[in-house]
Amino acid sequence: MTFGKDTRDLLIECCVEFLTLVSSESNEIAEKDAKKTIGYEHVKQALEDLGFGDMVPHIAKVAAEFKDTQAKRERKQTKIEQSGMTEEELVRVQQELFRSATEKFNAGPQESTEGS
Repeated sequence: MTFGKDTRDLLIECCVEFLTLVSSESNEIAEKDAKKTIGYEHVKQALEDLGFGDMVPHIAKVAAEFKDTQAKRERKQTKIEQSGMTEEELVRVQQELFRSATEKFNAGPQESTEGS
């Protein structure tokens, strides 16, 4: 669809106003529940209270998809888990790396002064 600039600006203004209205109402509901964070249930209640209950099923679907996405992200292995090494093996490797780095650090200044 093609809109004129005035129409586009009005549409944007309406969207911002709608989001502000829902956010404010959701915040009030969250505060009544003594919550610091606005949750799905607060947005759902705000939409229903403001007469937009027909939007709730769509919001519920998006919230469920988001929850699934987050659950999949949390299941990813860390680099430590991906290494396949036990904690003891990882500690031993780390200690060896520290020892090696310390030796290189301590040897570094001596080599540069000997070469002068």
